[in-house]
Amino acid sequence: MCSILGIFDLAPADDLGRLRRLALELSQRQRHRGPDWSGVHVDDGAILVHERLAIVDPAGGAQPLRSADGQLVLAVNGEIYNHRELEAALVLPYGFQTGSDCEVINALYRQAAVTGESPAEWLDRLNGIFAFALWDHEERRVLIARDPMGVVPLYWGHDGNGRLCVASEMKALADVCSDVAQFPPGHFYDSREGRLQCFYHRAWRDHDATIGVEVSPDELREAFERAVHRQMMSDVPYGVLLSGGLDSSLVAACAARFAKCRIEEDDRTEAWWPRLHSFAIGLEGSPDLAAAEIAAEALGTVHHGFTYTVEEGLDALPEVIRHIETYDVTTIRASTPMYLLARRIKAMGVKMVLSGEGSDEIFGGYLYFHKAPDARQFHEELVRKLDALHNYDCLRANKSMMAWGVEPRVPFLDVEFLDVAMRMDASAKMVGKRADGSVRIEKAVLREAFDGYLPESILWRQKEQFSDGVGYGWIDGLKAHAEAHVGDREFAAAASRFPVNPPQSKEAYFYRRIFERSFPGAACAQTVPGGKSIACSSPAAIAWDAAFANAADPSGRAVAGIHASALPEPAFTGG
Repeated sequence: MCSILGIFDLAPADDLGRLRRLALELSQRQRHRGPDWSGVHVDDGAILVHERLAIVDPAGGAQPLRSADGQLVLAVNGEIYNHRELEAALVLPYGFQTGSDCEVINALYRQAAVTGESPAEWLDRLNGIFAFALWDHEERRVLIARDPMGVVPLYWGHDGNGRLCVASEMKALADVCSDVAQFPPGHFYDSREGRLQCFYHRAWRDHDATIGVEVSPDELREAFERAVHRQMMSDVPYGVLLSGGLDSSLVAACAARFAKCRIEEDDRTEAWWPRLHSFAIGLEGSPDLAAAEIAAEALGTVHHGFTYTVEEGLDALPEVIRHIETYDVTTIRASTPMYLLARRIKAMGVKMVLSGEGSDEIFGGYLYFHKAPDARQFHEELVRKLDALHNYDCLRANKSMMAWGVEPRVPFLDVEFLDVAMRMDASAKMVGKRADGSVRIEKAVLREAFDGYLPESILWRQKEQFSDGVGYGWIDGLKAHAEAHVGDREFAAAASRFPVNPPQSKEAYFYRRIFERSFPGAACAQTVPGGKSIACSSPAAIAWDAAFANAADPSGRAVAGIHASALPEPAFTGG
C-alpha cells in the first residue's frame, strides 16, 4: 500500500514548477504510507505524486504507472488480488510495463475505450482494496475511484484556484482545500461526466433478497479460505494480527494452513513466506494477550506479544489522532494500541499483516446485536454498519498501521466473500435467547463453520472490542486523563466551540481539542460522523432497547446483562 496525491484541471497560465514543488510538499505529509520510493508525473494537465510501500514486485512496479505510449498515468494506493485472472481475461492486448498487480487498471481502462464498457462495469470486476487516480493525457480525462468498502482512505477537494485535488490522507489537503471531504467508497468520478457515480451495487443490501437464502457451513468456510489465500499475495515478509478473538484467530488459522503447504499458482510451487509470525498487544495481564498465546500455540505461529502502559498510550495520543484523522472516541481508543503495535511490527521487518476487521459488521458480532428484535432489523443494521465501516474500523486499521508503513489487509471484506456471507438469511445470524431459554452466542454461524480450526476457548470466546480486549484499564485510564485535563466550564461551552458534532463527554472533548490542532475548520470536522452509539451501534439501533435511550458508552461492556464484565452504569461518552 502507498499514498497518492493528484492535482488536476491545470490552466495554461499555471506555473508548473511551483505546482510541482507544492505537490511534493503536500505528498511528503503522507510519506509514512510509502517510505520506499517516490514518483512524480507532471504535464500541462495533471500532477501525480506517489509514495510507495513495495509489497508486490518490489524491484519494479514504481509509480505512477504509465502505458507504453505514455498517455495513461496511474497512481494507486492498494492491491488488486485478482489481477492475474483479469489479465488473462483481457480481450485486447496490452503492453504491461511492470509486474505490479495494479497495472491491470490501465489495461482495463484502455480496453474499455474500445469495447465501450463503462467504468462502473470494469471497476466492479476488481477484487481488491484500492484508491486511484488515472490521468488520460490524450483525452484530458481523469478517473478517480475507491474500493467498495473504503478499506483504503481517499480525500478530495478544490484549491483556491478551483483545481481538483485528491490525496490518500486529509493532512495533505487540509490547508489547501477549504472543501476537503472523504471520497465515498464504491464510487468513481469521471471528469468526462463531471459527477460522482456508484459502481458497487448488490442485491443483498435489500433484506427481501436474502429471505430464505441458505449458505452451508462448508460454503462459508471455503469462501473465507479463498479470501485469505488471495490476500496472502506478497513478495515481502508478512504476518497476522492475532488478538485471540474469533476473527483474527480465524484469519491466522487459515493463513497458517496455507503457509505450511506448497502453493501452486502460475507455476509458483513455494509458499510466499512459510514462517508465519503473529502479533498482539495489550496492557500487562490483558484478556487479548492471554487468549493470543493460546491461539498462537495451537496454530504454531511464531508469536510476539507486546505490552504497553497507559502512560505510553497517553503520550502517543497526539500523534495517533494526527495520523488517523478522526475524533471518534471508539476509534481513538482502539487506534492507539494498534499504532504502538505497528511500530513494533515495522521494527521486525514485516511490511504487511492480515487482520480481522469486518466480521462483526457481516455477522452481527457486536454485543448490542443481542437486542435486535427481528431478522429484518438485524440485516438492515449490518448494511448500515458496512456502509459506515470506512469511518471506523477500516480507517483505524489502515491509518494506524500505515503510520509506520505496515499494510493491513482484511480478508473478511473480500468482495467475493461478502457476496457469500451477506446473501445469507439473517435469521441464521441472529443472536440472543432461544425458545428453550438457551443463549445463541454472536457469530455462531461463523464459529460453527470453523469447528475444529481453533481451541474451543478461542472459537467460542465472547466478543471483545479491541479497545476493551487490550485491557479494561486502558479505557478507564483515558477517561480519568480527560477528566483531569478538561475543566467543567470548558466542557459546558463545548457546543459553542465545536458546533459540528459537539462532544458529549470530557473524553470526546479532549480528543476533539487535539484533532483541531491539525485539522481546523468545519470541512475537516464534517469528515467525521456524529451521533449516539451503544457498544459501536449505529444511532438507529439505539431504539432496540429502552435502556439504550439514555445513551451509553461505546465500549462493548456497556451492554448490560450480555458482556461478562459489563460496566456498572451506562454513561454516554460518544463523540
